[in-house]
Amino acid sequence: MTTTEYIIVSVIKIALILFILLTAVAYIVWLERKVIGHMQNRWGPTRVGPFGLLQPLADGIKFILKEDLVPDNAHKLFYIAAPMIALVLSLISISMIPFGETIRVHGWNIPLQITAFSNGSQIQDINIALLIILGITSVGVYGIALSGWSSNSKYSLLGSLRASAQLISYELALGLSLIGVLIISGSLSLREIVNQQAGPFWHWNFFGGLQFVAFFIYIMAAYAETNRIPFDLPEAETELVAGYHTEYSAMKFAMFFMAEYCNMVTVACLATLLFLGGWHSPFIGLLPPGPPVWQAISPIFWFVAKIVFFIFLYIWIRGTLPRFRYDQLMSFGWKFLLPLAIANIIVTSLVVALR
Repeated sequence: MTTTEYIIVSVIKIALILFILLTAVAYIVWLERKVIGHMQNRWGPTRVGPFGLLQPLADGIKFILKEDLVPDNAHKLFYIAAPMIALVLSLISISMIPFGETIRVHGWNIPLQITAFSNGSQIQDINIALLIILGITSVGVYGIALSGWSSNSKYSLLGSLRASAQLISYELALGLSLIGVLIISGSLSLREIVNQQAGPFWHWNFFGGLQFVAFFIYIMAAYAETNRIPFDLPEAETELVAGYHTEYSAMKFAMFFMAEYCNMVTVACLATLLFLGGWHSPFIGLLPPGPPVWQAISPIFWFVAKIVFFIFLYIWIRGTLPRFRYDQLMSFGWKFLLPLAIANIIVTSLVVALR
């Protein structure tokens, strides 16, 4: 593949994935409103389009047309940059996610992943993708911290301080929860980790790798990282109006909103890749492979199905659990999740050594 062909393929993949991702983010919001509505014996969106399916489009137009207010005493440079930082970093994280096998088109090997580098005629994914994703998500706290400080509002500042403390606290447990998977797989490449889980569902790290404790730690820490109920203290409406984005309106507010849901998708993708076999079917070797068309699309189908499961789990927990007190939130992270993650590393190391 020449340099020109490589650039063309990369640009097409970036445009396609961005379109799919941003559309998915819009309809995740629709799905959340519908599911929460039914949980609370309401209908959710019904007015705009059949079943309210055009509600995300109407909301997007509303955000674009709303007046963009900037507080008089805000630090305008950082005030404007903060939502951009949050959104751009969340999109960069998605770019490291592989979502299927390498496919061949007219003699080209095209990996189903946005970011790749050329090694002669071979296209390979980044072999430290997991490390890069963890680094990028850690830097995402700067967008939140800057938004609270630059708004010059006490509610926004308190929300950003809470978010910063929460992200730093739960980042430790989240990172340590993945060490067990890395010990088993011996690689930081997401594609390599998935390939080592090929086979029926008992080959997945959740079952075969005995990483169900790590999976629980990862899910709890990820909910805290994305500021979702029951860990949504930085956005507690009853205490802080709207938290760190209290002073934001129009598209700046929409950027924070989109960044949060993009991070939810990233969390779901990583959980699928690291614990649930990625794009591999849970029934490989148990059922007939099916027709060629199904064999071609089944990896993407299973990958998307697992992501939808995690998104539904997000929504289900939001509609079920109450919010923590702040001291409970911090104690849960430092006194329970962190020691449990360290214990999981020790046990996994012993099991691998004995094997």
